[in-house]
Amino acid sequence: MLDNQSILITGGTGSFGKAFVKTVLERHPGVRRLVVFSRDELKQYEMAQQFPERQYPCMRYFIGDVRDAQRMQRALEGVDIVVHAAALKQVPAAEYNPFECIKTNVLGAQNVIDACLDQGVKRVVALSTDKAAAPINLYGATKLCSDKLFVAANNIKGRRDARFSVVRYGNVMGSRGSVIPFFLAQRATGTLPITDPAMTRFNISLQEGVEMVLWALANAHGGEILVPKIPSYRITDVASAIGPNCRQAIVGVRPGEKIHEEMITASDSLNTVDLGAYYAILPSAGSYSVDDYVARTGARRVPEGFSYDSGANPDFLSVEQLRELIFSPACGQIGTPALAA
Repeated sequence: MLDNQSILITGGTGSFGKAFVKTVLERHPGVRRLVVFSRDELKQYEMAQQFPERQYPCMRYFIGDVRDAQRMQRALEGVDIVVHAAALKQVPAAEYNPFECIKTNVLGAQNVIDACLDQGVKRVVALSTDKAAAPINLYGATKLCSDKLFVAANNIKGRRDARFSVVRYGNVMGSRGSVIPFFLAQRATGTLPITDPAMTRFNISLQEGVEMVLWALANAHGGEILVPKIPSYRITDVASAIGPNCRQAIVGVRPGEKIHEEMITASDSLNTVDLGAYYAILPSAGSYSVDDYVARTGARRVPEGFSYDSGANPDFLSVEQLRELIFSPACGQIGTPALAA
């Protein structure tokens, strides 16, 4: 599907962006153009050392901000596919700087949508987060708004051959600013801070996130919020996997944090279907009904009242499984076997 296509990824210098670019270059050498769009010139310079244009003639590096509607319009000229990964995502920073988060995550999302419609982009997949389901923090609320904007974009596309979909998943193992790199850095102190011993989170690898986006680009009908079936972990088990001899100090829940994360609420169940590897939350209003979608895809409805949260998930990673993932070179080299001792 990606051969001879022009692809742009916003926030392309982030953890996901780099993994996505690497996968596309390996699997789709016929891609016409692969544009990394982001704000940070240093990160683009560093990424260009890994994926230089002389070796990969399809690569392009565009400095820009999704807040800048005019720059977004220019960047999307001639683009066929957009993956929207740009976001401000640190929960405490969003609580302290709310409108900065809104400008990127909400107004920026609308800028991306407008530019996609104006420039004739055919497929759009936006990255979301478990924090967008029944949000209690500003970050989650902005991503819920973003999700709604991308889903509703299908209602205003007119006769354009355009499909807008969303992928919503949990914490990406080892991503920047997440708990695993933090615990690895803190381990030498002998103490790992635990917000709440009951806290759980969903877990997905970078590559699994990439595979999900590629699946959505190939299979989404437009309007879905796709949710993967992934395991959970206990925050205390992550601490035990990284620092088995470390003291776990309870420091309290940070502003805007949940004990357990949700990806599908009971209120979503009437519009949610099971696709096998993924769930899909379908739009409550649009060009097709849940029954139409089930007939076209072979999906099955979930039971009324169904919900999907990290605490009630039947699939949990053990301490041993977490340790293997964290220190496995195949899983991004988050740590090293020497550090696991």
